[in-house]
Amino acid sequence: MTAELKGARVLVVEDEFLVASVIEDMLESAGCVVSGPMPRVADALKAMDHESYDAAILDVNLAGDRVDAVAEALSRRNVPFMFVTGYAAGSLPVGFAERPRLSKPFKLADLLDTLSSIVKTPLPRSAPLE
Repeated sequence: MTAELKGARVLVVEDEFLVASVIEDMLESAGCVVSGPMPRVADALKAMDHESYDAAILDVNLAGDRVDAVAEALSRRNVPFMFVTGYAAGSLPVGFAERPRLSKPFKLADLLDTLSSIVKTPLPRSAPLE
């Protein structure tokens, strides 16, 4: 299952140190190249200006700030992403309720399975503007 993840560049946006550390360790053990964890929306947006990613993992709430701007920026760049959060599905950013979501606490296998599925499933590209 993790074969799809070897070498995948994954942005991790999470403000809880222990959760971020666990995610980072899990991803690195699966062969991913981890960017982050980014504990603030501004940090994640800045990183996205300088790097490209194969996927991203987002917490919904970063120290009181919603992650909506990051989700929108990833969507514009056609980067697949998932949410890992303690909040209910109804709290996801508007327009992104269909994105994969894992509830905290989560199992390693569930995180890797979900991430693997979004990395290998290409997103639809929008038509170029004329």
